[in-house]
Amino acid sequence: MSKVNIKKGNVFLIDLTKCTGCRGCMVACKQWNQLQAEETDFFSGEGYQNPRSTSEHTFTLIKFREYEKNGKIEFSFYKEMCMHCDDPACVSVCPVNAFVKTPEGPVIYESDLCIGCRFCMIGCPFNMAKYEWSKKLPLVKKCDGCYSRIKEGLEPACVTACATAMDYGPHDEILKMAQQRLKQFPDRYLDKIYGKDEAGGTGVFYLTSEPFEELGFDTVTKRALPSYTWPALSLVPATFLTVGAGLSALTWITNRRERIEKEKNEKLDKQNSTESKEEQI
Repeated sequence: MSKVNIKKGNVFLIDLTKCTGCRGCMVACKQWNQLQAEETDFFSGEGYQNPRSTSEHTFTLIKFREYEKNGKIEFSFYKEMCMHCDDPACVSVCPVNAFVKTPEGPVIYESDLCIGCRFCMIGCPFNMAKYEWSKKLPLVKKCDGCYSRIKEGLEPACVTACATAMDYGPHDEILKMAQQRLKQFPDRYLDKIYGKDEAGGTGVFYLTSEPFEELGFDTVTKRALPSYTWPALSLVPATFLTVGAGLSALTWITNRRERIEKEKNEKLDKQNSTESKEEQI
């Protein structure tokens, strides 16, 4: 499997010392991706955030975390989203290549190829791939880095909406920007860029003043995850491909039947409408 040269792509920089928790990024994401609202319950999550977690309807989430500093309780916010890994585990475990790491940076999902095995959900170390449990023919859903916008030369919707905390651009430029902030303001930041090395490197960099573990960030290996997944998958290629082919065929047949039934019903409704009009005449 060839690895995309991420240095030619774009990455996010999220400065948590500047995040106000306004959740404008969440609203922009919902609007651009036409995601429906979710019914929420106050205090249902690990903090004050709503909804409690990312899902098929929520691709990005501002998490609220309480921590103690100088004997006082303070709040910190952080934006949870797909990390768009340099060498994504979701790409490596998918048997039908439904996930693709693009040269532009985002990791995208080709729903037409998906067979519903959900290996991507198991493989992702950040738990960002979500399943459409509410649908009869479910797909996997996640942030695609606003790939359609990127191809047109636009910034991701969340970056456009954020007034204080987010930057987006070429990998080397954004990494240099983050490193300069650490050097220029050593008293403001923890001396670490989260996402730079995690899971072999990602497309989302974070800066913060508090330990990442205390803010709820996952502790992830610095080794690229496919180096773990490929040895395991290579042990059962024939069996898995056979099962995958069967599931793919079953999915195609099911979709075809539903499409034919839908077209038949639409044709029947059109005929009934025409006959009704003729009777009125």
